[in-house]
Amino acid sequence: MSSFEWNKIIASVLTALIIAMVAGILSNMLVRPKLPEKPVFVVAGAASTAPASTEAAATPKLEPIGPLLANADPKRGQQLTTICQACHTFDKGGPNKIGPNLWGITIEGMAEVPNYQFSAAMEAHKGEKWTVEELNEWLDNPQHFMPGTKMTFAGFPKAQNRADVIAYLQTLK
Repeated sequence: MSSFEWNKIIASVLTALIIAMVAGILSNMLVRPKLPEKPVFVVAGAASTAPASTEAAATPKLEPIGPLLANADPKRGQQLTTICQACHTFDKGGPNKIGPNLWGITIEGMAEVPNYQFSAAMEAHKGEKWTVEELNEWLDNPQHFMPGTKMTFAGFPKAQNRADVIAYLQTLK
């Protein structure tokens, strides 16, 4: 093959790359995607990227958890907490992970798990006792209940699931 043929091949490849690059630049200029206001799906453990707004920060009113606790199943609550075990332990004297050990959390004060560095938002409530209603709101959406918390869990949307988890946590004494 002559050098002239090689020059034509190289020029064709370079031309194709330049056209692809220009097309990418033009497409980004012409099409600007509109990002959703809130995440469609939040992965447990992922940091929230949604912009904070006063409307989003308002805690929605949840149905009372008391009636659901009457029929709550602690065994089912234990099964539901398997997703929590990526960050928490539930054993007496268990180690802290990314999140604190949750043994006795329903009888301890907030931010009182030994050897765990809580967020400033949680430290502001140090010594306050968890109520069932507060646990319900926390398990629904920790970021809405306590803006600024380190916990990025999306929450349990179903009230009965929250009741089952609370019933399980109440057995850890």
